[in-house]
Amino acid sequence: MDVYLGKDGRRAAQHLTATHATVANLTRRVEGVGHKLYMDNFFSSPDLYDDLIQKKIYCCGTVRLNRRGMPKDLKHKTLRLKWGDIRVRTRGDLTAVVWRDKRDVGILTNIHDPPSEGNFRDEHGSAIKPAIVADYNRHMGYVDKGDRMANSYTASRRTWKWSQCQNVVPAVFNDIRCLGQSLTLHCHAEMSVSSVLVDRCEF
Repeated sequence: MDVYLGKDGRRAAQHLTATHATVANLTRRVEGVGHKLYMDNFFSSPDLYDDLIQKKIYCCGTVRLNRRGMPKDLKHKTLRLKWGDIRVRTRGDLTAVVWRDKRDVGILTNIHDPPSEGNFRDEHGSAIKPAIVADYNRHMGYVDKGDRMANSYTASRRTWKWSQCQNVVPAVFNDIRCLGQSLTLHCHAEMSVSSVLVDRCEF
């Protein structure tokens, strides 16, 4: 177990971020076996995935689109996606996917084959969830659900109009967040992912 406490210059190498160093430290004992690692966007980055695949650790996770190394044309300022749209970029075995549901969802993976680009909706007009997102949810769904619940129940301050008849004191609530960023490691050996040539725009 390794608790992430923020930036630690003594542990993080000059070319690594603190989160990158944390994941690398936690996965030292499973190198070279072919395990799969699922993580949320707090840890996920192209640099981390490139590092871990050299150690035969395959990764999948949500990713922040402004993360260093992500394709520039997949960033929020350049994207104009409609509900159900999928955009895909590849670099070697690494695939970056942006899927538009209620918001843009970024996925980074070197486990899955790249999906097809386009707009995908069912007969009711709802966005069809890509297989990559469904697989990620199977492994990380409960963790992300906990994070969403923590964000949804942040306390708010209610404002009142002052009255000449009585004084009203606004109620102040403390916002306590008990759920932090989570990283789960599924320690089951998997077969190596074979590289597939796909006609996609590269990073």
